[in-house]
Amino acid sequence: MRLTYDPRYNIAYMRLHEKAGQVETICLSDEINVDIAPDGTVYGIELLNANEQLQAEDEGNLVVINEAKGDRQEIPLGKCR
Repeated sequence: MRLTYDPRYNIAYMRLHEKAGQVETICLSDEINVDIAPDGTVYGIELLNANEQLQAEDEGNLVVINEAKGDRQEIPLGKCR
């Protein structure tokens, strides 16, 4: 999984899988799009107006939690502009 942020356009993209072939982009809201394959595989999630969405919770950190082990890691995202 990869999370990227482009401050020029204020867009974040969470890639779950490399795109292999044709995907359809489904608009879930004004700020969230999902790329999905015909077989239902989700390839990625695009966040528009990302600085508001990424900084809204957890003090601007990306929080990764392994529920099975109870491990928690916080990664500072910095100021998204």
